[in-house]
Amino acid sequence: MNLPRLRRRRSTGMSAVALLLATAACSSTDDTASVVVPSPAAKVAGLCRDLHAQLPDKVDGLERFDPRPKSDLTAGWGDPAIILRCGVERPPEMFDPEVAESDGVKVNGVAWLLQKRDDGSYVFTTGLRLAYVEVTLPKERTGGGLGPLTDFAAPIKKTIPEGVA
Repeated sequence: MNLPRLRRRRSTGMSAVALLLATAACSSTDDTASVVVPSPAAKVAGLCRDLHAQLPDKVDGLERFDPRPKSDLTAGWGDPAIILRCGVERPPEMFDPEVAESDGVKVNGVAWLLQKRDDGSYVFTTGLRLAYVEVTLPKERTGGGLGPLTDFAAPIKKTIPEGVA
């Protein structure tokens, strides 16, 4: 994937703990991915359920294979899995307009904040929507361009209204 170089920021305090928990949550003793299910407010959870019903069976040519535990707030494609989580918290970087602007991309009408992790994976989080949707691309899936984000654009635009949450 030809992604822009992102500034690396040191995680401190709760950010480091959250990253460690998210990384651990994506590990599993079997071949099925597992994730931490977000716990958004009721209104956001409703938007996420609407999104879940519109998500494609294939993303970037990969078959859908949802992670554990099963939830309308999460979905996955392929192995290693591209993971979508809906109803996540707003990333702290979005509070800094300079960072959000320099580390963002717009794909088919959906704005995304890009964050590169130390393990080579990328996390994309929607911006300017009433629910935050996070997509994690494992490093093995980062060579194919922005195809996964293209596949998510139509369902997100259809179910998650523009606005600031």
